[in-house]
Amino acid sequence: MAKKTSSTYRCAECGYEVAKWVGRCPECQAWGTIEERGDARPQVARVAAGAPSAPARPIAQVDVESSRASPTGVSELDRVLGGGLVPGVVVLLAGEPGVGKSTLLLEVAYRWAAESGTPALYVTGEESAGQVRLRAERTGNVDDSMFLAAESDLSALLGHVDDVKPGLLIVDSVQTMSSPQVESSPGGVTQVRAVTSALVALAKERGLPVVLVGHVTKEGSVAGPRVLEHLVDVVLHFEGDRHSTLRMVRGVKNRFGAADEIGCFELRDDGIVGVPDPSGLFVNRHAEAVPGTAVTVTVEGKRPLLAEVQALVGKSYLNQPRRAVSGLDSSRVSMVLAVLEKRGGAALGDKDVYVATVGGMKVTEPAVDLAAALAVSSAFADQALSPKLVAIGEVGLAGEVRRVTGVGRRLTEAARMGFTHALVPPDPGPLPDGIKALEVADLASAVHAVQYVPD
Repeated sequence: MAKKTSSTYRCAECGYEVAKWVGRCPECQAWGTIEERGDARPQVARVAAGAPSAPARPIAQVDVESSRASPTGVSELDRVLGGGLVPGVVVLLAGEPGVGKSTLLLEVAYRWAAESGTPALYVTGEESAGQVRLRAERTGNVDDSMFLAAESDLSALLGHVDDVKPGLLIVDSVQTMSSPQVESSPGGVTQVRAVTSALVALAKERGLPVVLVGHVTKEGSVAGPRVLEHLVDVVLHFEGDRHSTLRMVRGVKNRFGAADEIGCFELRDDGIVGVPDPSGLFVNRHAEAVPGTAVTVTVEGKRPLLAEVQALVGKSYLNQPRRAVSGLDSSRVSMVLAVLEKRGGAALGDKDVYVATVGGMKVTEPAVDLAAALAVSSAFADQALSPKLVAIGEVGLAGEVRRVTGVGRRLTEAARMGFTHALVPPDPGPLPDGIKALEVADLASAVHAVQYVPD
């Protein structure tokens, strides 16, 4: 009687295993990615001890100078990377089409070639070499140490690396590259995994920094297999509104630095320029105070940024009033509205409520709760808040205002921008000079306190 073999089914996106085939992965919710694998009980063979490639040494004797980060020349990008590019690092830069990824990386290649003394190799699989050259001339990013190749074959790419011997390799994009040893169409799960694995091995073997450009899905995540993010060392998201010149590079994963830093850029006709002080971009300066606006200070990585929250409350003519949110977490705003109605005395049951941030900024941290609640309360009562006031704090379901991290650092930035008063949670810790902090224990006291803040 033949021995019955048992099979397992694994998701090609995230690697999650299930006992039987299903159409949708229970872990990453991707459709059609469950593939049948072989025997679910692989035989574990005994492995004999072999000679190590290098003897183990005390950690204090390990040389770290060869692993220091080298600046790219783009200060805002270096901030997100943690100081620059480490030898052998593999960076994945993902973003929507047309957001400016290629423009930014051309700037990086130019700065690297001009300042580091080693060549930079830019390999494009989506455009011709002439198109990239025209963009480089338009933005002023042309240097004799910049090398350009239009290839979509992995073996040809490796041949260019052997010929040029670059100090930096940029691949635009990883979804367009294909390996002749893999029987799959370019951009497929198998091809992307194989190409990325080969480029990671190349980077680690030669100590070569590699930057990969990745596409994103409609949901905003990196297109391709989820294991792609686990293979690389750094994952960056390039964000920006098509109708705005502001662009933000947000760190998602970083093995060599903080994983929540952001870098701000401005996309111009002649290229992309870093914005070292972006606080003023997200706040509107009104000649007169306007009802429905409140200012808060959010922290992205180590950088405090001022953000303005605007709200509009009007009578609803629908059976179910509208709730529209832009730039904030819609579920969290719904919770704040419920708390404001229950604890703050604002009857919003028959009102349309619109809440948004200024400048296309996206704020997800809870410290914006108090500002959102005060903006809605101001719009509901049609009474403007003081233009010199900032509000910082998380709002709980019981109406209490909870503490958040880095209140002192936030208020220092607010004082630098000219604000004189702040609503903060109780016991905020050491506070800077130049700004008066008003401690509020709950939402009701915060709504009451704003009436006594001078204009």
